[in-house]
Amino acid sequence: MSHPALQIEALSVTLPTARGIVHAVRNVNLAIAAGEMLALVGESGCGKSVTAQAIMGLLPDSARTQAHTALFNKQPLLTGKYQKNIAMIFQNPMATFNPVLTIGYQIAEPLRLLHGYSRKDAEHETVRLLERMQIADARQKSLRYAHEFSGGMLQRAAIAMALACKPELLIADEPTTALDVSTQAEVMALLTELRVEKNLSMLFITHDLGLVSHHADRIAVMYAGEIIETASTSSVLDNPAHPYTRALLAALPIRHSNARLAALEGSPPDLRFPPPACAFAERCAKAMPICIQQSPPVVEQHHAARCWLHNTGHTHE
Repeated sequence: MSHPALQIEALSVTLPTARGIVHAVRNVNLAIAAGEMLALVGESGCGKSVTAQAIMGLLPDSARTQAHTALFNKQPLLTGKYQKNIAMIFQNPMATFNPVLTIGYQIAEPLRLLHGYSRKDAEHETVRLLERMQIADARQKSLRYAHEFSGGMLQRAAIAMALACKPELLIADEPTTALDVSTQAEVMALLTELRVEKNLSMLFITHDLGLVSHHADRIAVMYAGEIIETASTSSVLDNPAHPYTRALLAALPIRHSNARLAALEGSPPDLRFPPPACAFAERCAKAMPICIQQSPPVVEQHHAARCWLHNTGHTHE
């Protein structure tokens, strides 16, 4: 990769709860080039959204965040301030908008507050953004409220509001989960078009490996707060290196196949008490004694995996 636009090294986040301190993100490394889409994939609760919120500066004051390096376009992140050149699309579009303000007013707000648009110019740009999001009769739609939009239309309006911030990095946190399959495809195609059109760096967060297969350039797989595999999309999908990634792929339904889906037994570890070695060892069919004794190294190359199986000094028996 050329010099990455987003560069995160050794990011860790702890969150205090009534039941103890949760080590939600642990020593995470991420890099995204300009114009690249990186998909951050993993099951619910693995730390994907907390990672995104840390980058955006949206974590609560009680969170404790540290990193060796946290830069976007060479400017520091994790400053506790909202990042103006980074925007985020959330999972639930209904929760994105204030129900008592019109859609148009809310899209125009960042144009006026962040970029100094006059009210008239902001209204004009709002209509243009809604039209770019393929929303028909955009001027009239801008005068409506969130409850008057369908789920897919509202998510496209949310993308328009994110673009009003004029971001260089767009974080999409499971933006298609609440949508039907055909609308999912439309939103993904739109995000891909925008990425190419504006040379946007994009972090796409999802639990669905199949969804990103045609859109992401690279995939980072997250488990129990750690990145356990990173490679090009084709490399991860065709030659998964980590047993957890293989288990995720085995659980995907295969078209025209009647084979039963493979279930992954067990549960992720309690991150109030993170394991000192491999977090996946207790669920892994290929676990070795060293897997529960020492944290595995990241075997770097074009295809990075955090697993003892790829250390030449250890083999599974």
